[in-house]
Amino acid sequence: MEMIRSFVAIELDAGIQEALGQLERRLKQAPLGRLGRWVAPECIHLTLKFLGDVPAERVPEIAQAIKMASAGTAPFEIAVAGLGCFPNATRARVIWVGIEEPSGALASLQAALERELARLGFKPEGRGFTPHLTLARVRDMAQNHERAELGAWVKQQNVGTLATMRVREVSLMQSVLQPAGAIYTRLSASPLPLQPREG
Repeated sequence: MEMIRSFVAIELDAGIQEALGQLERRLKQAPLGRLGRWVAPECIHLTLKFLGDVPAERVPEIAQAIKMASAGTAPFEIAVAGLGCFPNATRARVIWVGIEEPSGALASLQAALERELARLGFKPEGRGFTPHLTLARVRDMAQNHERAELGAWVKQQNVGTLATMRVREVSLMQSVLQPAGAIYTRLSASPLPLQPREG
């Protein structure tokens, strides 16, 4: 049985990718920037739900669930703004930029995805949805004091709003892990309707 490593995401436009590339070039010059495994801007997505390995024959029903979840949300604007670390600045493991969407449309869309995909047996996330874009993962060989130093430096950076984009569709993506990094392929796309379905 063919298994597909998949996730649901919003694909980023060229303007955001360009802004992320500029920011990464700046951050790589930082003290301890070498400790990051930096993600190529064209490989960065706003992940809404990670599904893991799913049988290939389930892709159509997953795509239909995403379409159903998307039917209740009209296109909306997001802004890429802010910089931080997971789990925190003292124990930096991931460097990220934040996503701002004050209308609540993004949170509502993600909650609808959780509901529709739960009907197919995908467990809802235990923790709350924190929209972000992963710029880098800190290498395993980094010492604790280096993680704290890098995290403190990241915390001091004031990047403001980097770029904005209008979200018009939600994608089901395939991720194929390679030694040089993952290769991503869009399996389906669900447009956000101009006149969303009520309820």
